[in-house]
Amino acid sequence: MKKKAIGLLALLLAALVLLTACDSGGTASGDGLSGRISLNGSTSTERVIASLIEAFREEHPGVTPTFDATGSGAGITSAMEGTADIGLSSRHLRDGEDGVDAIIFAIDGLAVIVHPDNPVTDLSTDQIAAIYTGAITNWSEVGGDDAPIAVIGREAGSGSRGAFDDIMGIEDQVVHDQELTSGGAVITAVATNSFAIGYSSLSAVGDTVRIVTVNGIPCTEETLLDGSYPIQRPFILMTQLGTEPSEATQAFIDFIMSPAATEIISNAGVVQVL
Repeated sequence: MKKKAIGLLALLLAALVLLTACDSGGTASGDGLSGRISLNGSTSTERVIASLIEAFREEHPGVTPTFDATGSGAGITSAMEGTADIGLSSRHLRDGEDGVDAIIFAIDGLAVIVHPDNPVTDLSTDQIAAIYTGAITNWSEVGGDDAPIAVIGREAGSGSRGAFDDIMGIEDQVVHDQELTSGGAVITAVATNSFAIGYSSLSAVGDTVRIVTVNGIPCTEETLLDGSYPIQRPFILMTQLGTEPSEATQAFIDFIMSPAATEIISNAGVVQVL
């Protein structure tokens, strides 16, 4: 009887330890780290964040990060208001967006894209600005065919649009033929129109479109790292100002900012900032 009682007590103690490890909605992991992490923000960061989450969960299976890709503006707001553990933005913060602790974790290039059949291979920043403000409307004005330029861009409020307009100095001057709600939609629109121009995160561009050089400089990891490519933007992670992140959230931030994440971030097409 004593042996049975001791065995039952051991089982009860083991169950109690397991339940204690699973607090805050998390599950116990081999390293004891558990819980949930909510991330909200820039659609442009989705690819790199998904890769980072996957790698982080391999090390910390008891932690469950989730990402809601709602746009940079929503990501900044969610961090300011504390409705997400981590907000994500693909543009610099503006006046009034100061209720967050912000860290730049990567640099992304905004690639200028055209249809593969378009003979134009290089554009200057001045030419791109003129195209997007309606000062240049025909490809023949920049060395291409005699055809009207179909100007494709992102919707107002997106991080890509904000970064592009800021860098090009064309805020409130843009004239679009189409405004689309994702980088993937921009790529598709350009891939199906021989006379279209658009822009998208370098990490998202495949072989259905062609990237033009800007001021003679290609959009590559090397030119982003050395700063020579002119159309680049930060990937920023944010937490609410004055609020200490949970243990799981801080561990995820530390992982993103560590050398262990360098290859993961690079494989997603952006450059880590340490």
